[in-house]
Amino acid sequence: MSTQTDQQRRILADMGIDVWLLRDKAGKTVNLPAVDPSNDALSALSSLQNEVQSCQRCGLSQSRTQTVFGSGNANADLLLIGEAPGAEEDRQGLPFVGKAGKLLDAMLFAIGFTREQVYICNVLKCRPPNNRDPQSNEVESCAPFLNAQIEIINPKVILALGRFAAHRLLLTEAPVYKMRETINVLPATDIPVVVTYHPASLLRNPMQKAQCWDDLCKVHQLLEKADS
Repeated sequence: MSTQTDQQRRILADMGIDVWLLRDKAGKTVNLPAVDPSNDALSALSSLQNEVQSCQRCGLSQSRTQTVFGSGNANADLLLIGEAPGAEEDRQGLPFVGKAGKLLDAMLFAIGFTREQVYICNVLKCRPPNNRDPQSNEVESCAPFLNAQIEIINPKVILALGRFAAHRLLLTEAPVYKMRETINVLPATDIPVVVTYHPASLLRNPMQKAQCWDDLCKVHQLLEKADS
């Protein structure tokens, strides 16, 4: 058994999830391959990031330390979208770098991914004061940036982390548990959207971790299907 498989087992056990591994039809453990970045996509994202850094479309531009654009593989098959930067993200300028980020890393590794293989961003590119919920005008102000990121990356699957991301992407106000029950599709595209709980919610509610693992398995299955 490989070292990576041992690590995956430990991670799942630490997450409080019954330990089992993703396998292909032949019964072999599946490790998803890395994808090569696209120079065109990198250039487009870089230009967009410059625009975000100078954005003053809403009041969050006055309270932020810096913008948090996103990070990862510009040509990723999997795009993860969260809610908004927190205090640590605001300091470092990177998404998901606090405790929730460490859990997200473990979740990704459990299905064979590293951060370098996926792309991670948020609905909002600036931290709301005191980590309050995003306001509708802020979400709408940031929407063109998020839409452009999705178009540039053109992922095979999107994983929506939490209700704000899911509501924005799917244009609904349904609760997370309802959206989890089906494979959704991003409007005006054929990109499947899997909805799961935000890692910060998993830290507060460990009982949700098993459900989140089910959602991660859906992501893996969709990616496997897209590659077949």
